[in-house]
Amino acid sequence: MQPQGVQGMAATNATNIVLVHGIWADGSSWNKVIPILENAGHRVIAVQLPLHSLADDVATVKRAIDLVGGPTILVGHSYGGFVTTNAGYNNQNVTGLVYVSAFAPDEGESTGNFVDVSKLPPGFLVFDSGGFAYINPEMFHQAFVQDANATEAETLAVVQKPGHQSTLTEPSGPPAWKQLPTWFEVSESDHIIPPDAQRQFAQRMNATTISLNSSHASLVTHPDEIAELILNATKGVTK
Repeated sequence: MQPQGVQGMAATNATNIVLVHGIWADGSSWNKVIPILENAGHRVIAVQLPLHSLADDVATVKRAIDLVGGPTILVGHSYGGFVTTNAGYNNQNVTGLVYVSAFAPDEGESTGNFVDVSKLPPGFLVFDSGGFAYINPEMFHQAFVQDANATEAETLAVVQKPGHQSTLTEPSGPPAWKQLPTWFEVSESDHIIPPDAQRQFAQRMNATTISLNSSHASLVTHPDEIAELILNATKGVTK
């Protein structure tokens, strides 16, 4: 039986939106953005990535796309952009890609091409017995979301979802951004993905780009601007 889309969800605008979180976050990181998108009439799904492997994460996003059907805008934050780059490739339901302070790799590139884990501060990453990496909670606020208040940052640190160490080195497959229109938000005060790398991603895909004086977690601290960028993508507004 073919998926018939999400039933019982009121949507007045034809374009669906699939939101994809990164490592050290989960689907709830979109909590401030989701109501704006839904109030604009869109059907929205914020996936929960397993973060066990790139293949599992891509499969998770593809199932969400199949569930809502097309047309769909894929939105990825951080490592979520790595996932959407792969999940959107040759996917007839996907009509555009939005990157939020995200990785946008070309084929064969890994996150290690842009972030050198060996140069992170001592004790920054904490690995559990299964090889899953957390950000040290004591360092989370200043590293991930320094422009949020302490209470919000502490909560985000507690609910952070660790990624398996393999997700930090796996190479990307062919990129969907070579096939589709793209939008990109550069976080100019990002301590996780260098802003210069973000600009490089945006430039090589010729993305419609905005820049915010934001931490890595711009979807948390600048939800209005991020929602506007996503809504522009659903309308095909470029430049």
